Amino acid sequence: MIQSMTGYGKAETLFGKNKIVVEIRSVNGKNADISLKTSLIPREKEMEVRQLISQKLQRGNIDLFASIENGESIESRSINKEIFKSYFEQISSLKNEIETLPSDSTILSTILRLPDVIEVVKKENDEEIWNLILPCINSALDSMITFRKTEGKKLEEDIRERVSLIFKYVDEVEVFEEERKELVKQRLISRFEEVGVAADENRFEQELIYYLEKLDITEEKVRLRQHCKYFLETIDNEEYPGKKIGFISQEMGREINTMGSKANHAEIQRRVVMMKDELEKIKEQSLNIL
Repeated sequence: MIQSMTGYGKAETLFGKNKIVVEIRSVNGKNADISLKTSLIPREKEMEVRQLISQKLQRGNIDLFASIENGESIESRSINKEIFKSYFEQISSLKNEIETLPSDSTILSTILRLPDVIEVVKKENDEEIWNLILPCINSALDSMITFRKTEGKKLEEDIRERVSLIFKYVDEVEVFEEERKELVKQRLISRFEEVGVAADENRFEQELIYYLEKLDITEEKVRLRQHCKYFLETIDNEEYPGKKIGFISQEMGREINTMGSKANHAEIQRRVVMMKDELEKIKEQSLNIL
């Protein structure tokens, strides 16, 4: 089953009276572009998390969010006495230089707002949080994969239908090929009649055959059908077919374009336009397939 690169996964776990919440979002991308938007993952563990995400999700622009919600705070705050005293002593030394200083209470409240005076200390160490958050990340990734498969199923149904339509339009092109041959023949006869020249029957047949061979689209039809078949086989057999079906769709486009340049018939040209329209939608969908 194919997977969409667009997806969302979420998981939660209890941490005392708190709750750790992990969310993962992804959109399509050529490679695995991973952004860890949290401070809960220790720096020395970031590479491990990136490797885990890359292994499970393969590709996409992926954002991971992790936070602690509700309950009691996991942080405590304390005054750094040395820094506080340093600030206070510097302000006190200004008394001899400044006639009017703020009251002591104002000075104290101001010092408490200065950088590094208040220290934030985690009550729990990083290792304990890490041991809880890693399984949560795995659960969120599993949730993401389930989401991707659901979306992938919709994409697969859509592009299979569009490939079927291309097969149908190729079949319809064949209906008009005999008519096209007759139209080409009549067009050549009309030109001879316009200039008042009687065409040599043998030479006329040779020229007609040569002209029709230049317009022949048999090889293009055969190759296009082969590409369409290979496209569907790739979806059936590849675990992550996205890049490959992108290449195959380019080959399909070349054959369709060549058919269009040789069409020389309004109804055939119309079918070519319809095939191009379906192929463009296939290409758009393929960009979001893993």
